[in-house]
Amino acid sequence: MSDNASARAVDLQDERLLAPQTFADSARASLRRVRDGDLGMLPVFGGIVVIWTVFQILNPTFLSSTNLVNLSFDIVPVGFIALGIVCVLLVGQIDLSVGSVSGVAAAVTALVMVRYEQPIWLAILAAIACGCVIGWIYGQGFNRFAVPSFVMTLAGLLAFLGVQLWLLRGQNAINLPYDSGLVKFAQLWFAPQWIAYLMAVAAGVGVFAIGLAGARTRRKAGLSSVSTRLLVLRAALVLAGLGFAVYYLGRTRGVSWMFILFVAVVLVMHYVLSRTKFGRSIYAVGGNPEAARRVGINVKGVYAWTFVMCSTLAAVGGVLAAARLAAATQSTGTADVNLNAIAAAVIGGTSLFGGRGSAFSALLGIVVIQSISSGLTLLSLDSSYRFMITGAVLVLAVALDSFARRSRQAHGRG
Repeated sequence: MSDNASARAVDLQDERLLAPQTFADSARASLRRVRDGDLGMLPVFGGIVVIWTVFQILNPTFLSSTNLVNLSFDIVPVGFIALGIVCVLLVGQIDLSVGSVSGVAAAVTALVMVRYEQPIWLAILAAIACGCVIGWIYGQGFNRFAVPSFVMTLAGLLAFLGVQLWLLRGQNAINLPYDSGLVKFAQLWFAPQWIAYLMAVAAGVGVFAIGLAGARTRRKAGLSSVSTRLLVLRAALVLAGLGFAVYYLGRTRGVSWMFILFVAVVLVMHYVLSRTKFGRSIYAVGGNPEAARRVGINVKGVYAWTFVMCSTLAAVGGVLAAARLAAATQSTGTADVNLNAIAAAVIGGTSLFGGRGSAFSALLGIVVIQSISSGLTLLSLDSSYRFMITGAVLVLAVALDSFARRSRQAHGRG
């Protein structure tokens, strides 16, 4: 081949690399990632479709707007706790005490509001401050004394359960005033329909704007990028899906402010994890702590902050659980709260091995958990079935994660 022909071939290859990806190109790239073991959110989306289809067939009221509104309320308290679990799992650690921490936060909220008759904002602030302090204690124990997170948080589970019972002083429950803003927020407040539609439009525009900014960055770096037509299609699908959800939920009560708060926090956490230096440090430490240390990342600082984030989000979940029930009880945060939060994070796609997952793992995982609970309740089946089904789904999620991990390692060696 002549030099001119070789140059033309290189130019054609460069043009193909720099050309915007079409829908077919994106589809082929997605299939290639799946074959390589990068399943992403595909299994959990498939699981939600299967679960919703089965329960809708067994009970036609499952996908009614009334039940879905109730479901949107129920996922929030444990969803916040699961979001914290995602943070510690990303760095390859675990927190077994999130349920007890949420119980302490609920008890503090009730005491400050009811017994000491202080404003709502002060009660919430005191509860969140407790979560921050507990997370800081975990961080110090892990970094300074090398106590394994499993042992340390298991001790915390028992200790803070005792603290919760001590704060309640033998009372079975401290009722929150039904006319308080906190209880109304967790039970009665819904966004006006026009605001909900406006948020759906903002989400579609945001998807397009973020995608367009990313495409321009890749083009400046000399890499292939998604075509503008495909970005418009993605944004239109998001807008159509959210718009239909707003319309459907609006047939009864609408979209609750509590659910909007949860989704907003998930989006903020997603931005922090995917777009900031701190978020990239979390993934780096979870992937290989020693390599992260060698490139200058403050590994101990990352561990400390993830423990603080986890306990703080658990405290928020406890406050909302108390508001949802309009009471802080001795059972708040106990029973299966720990297990559901951890299971939701793992089922949603967060790896137990660290370094893989996203904030959306908490949202999708808790949708799976609460969908199973809601469906079985509508079928009048007891909790034994819920535990068995949730356990089976959790094992399946971990097995898929292990399979994907081995597949990626095999392709990496290849």
